[in-house]
Order: sequence, then structure tokens, then C-alpha cells
Amino acid sequence: MRKKLIATMLFCTLLNACAYNPIVDTAGKSGTFNTDQAKEITNDLQHCKTIADNNTDFIGNIIYWIGSPEAETEHQSIYRKCLVNRGHSVLN
Repeated sequence: MRKKLIATMLFCTLLNACAYNPIVDTAGKSGTFNTDQAKEITNDLQHCKTIADNNTDFIGNIIYWIGSPEAETEHQSIYRKCLVNRGHSVLN
């Protein structure tokens, strides 16, 4: 019973990770950019999601999640880093 509970929790966590929706502060400026990057948010969300989808898999997400201090998957990490590198202020 305990193994089944752990497996269910792991599966739900990873399923939720695939549905990660970053919260972006579209009014703020991030990093060294002089202007806000909100005008590109829709395009950047699509591109970053595609990059994260194409560069992660189920097993890799599990291994990354187990070792992550923030309990995030590799998919979330790549998605967030991509948005930050494109100049967006990601809050989660």
C-alpha cells in the first residue's frame, strides 16, 4: 500500500510538472534590460515551452526532481531559465 501511495504521489507531481504555467511579472524589468520585455511574452512562452518539451523526458524529470532542492522537474527548470534569459521576471 505504501509503495502504491508513493508511486501515485510521484506520478501526480510529474504530471503537474508537465502542466507548469510560469507566473511572469509583465510590468517589471528583469536583469540588464532597459525596457520591459512583456511585448514578447506570448511568443517567448511558446518558444520556451517547446524547448523544455523537446529537451526533457519522463525518467530525466524523475531523476532531476529527486535531486532538486526546490522539488522542481527538469522541465520546469528549463522553462523558467529560458524565460529569465529572454528578459522576463518569473515569480515562481
